[in-house]
Amino acid sequence: MKLSDIKKHLNTAETVSFKLENGTPVPEHFHVTEVGVVSKQFIDCGGTIRHEKMANFQLWNANDVEHRLKPAKLLNIIRLSEEQLGMEDLEIEVEYQGATIGKYALDYDGNDFILLAKQTACLAEDSCGIPQEKMKINLTELINQNACTPGGGCC
Repeated sequence: MKLSDIKKHLNTAETVSFKLENGTPVPEHFHVTEVGVVSKQFIDCGGTIRHEKMANFQLWNANDVEHRLKPAKLLNIIRLSEEQLGMEDLEIEVEYQGATIGKYALDYDGNDFILLAKQTACLAEDSCGIPQEKMKINLTELINQNACTPGGGCC
């Protein structure tokens, strides 16, 4: 989800709620403690230089169980980030505390923002020696016309 998408959803939402992909809700008293831009410059295992730039939201649960973030307040935080940080219409990555800080992509189901688990991946599979997926073929396709077949009487 891009920044423009969350702004569109927040403009019509009555509440702001997040949940994990498995349906576990983020407690209602969460805080958005950071909205920012994260840039990452790196070299993959194939030697290619890469650049990533993401909008970053950090969710945090405090002891303030009466806290409720309103859509207008989050929209204001986003607008300030756009103005003060020059934030572009970037893909959003959400940081949320589980056993450790997890990074999530974001989706929306019409009511809740969904934290989608992100996975690591090799970005240079063709140059770092990872075998390609093996072709799957039926054994009947391997039968040579001159070969013996079951019940063919040649053995």
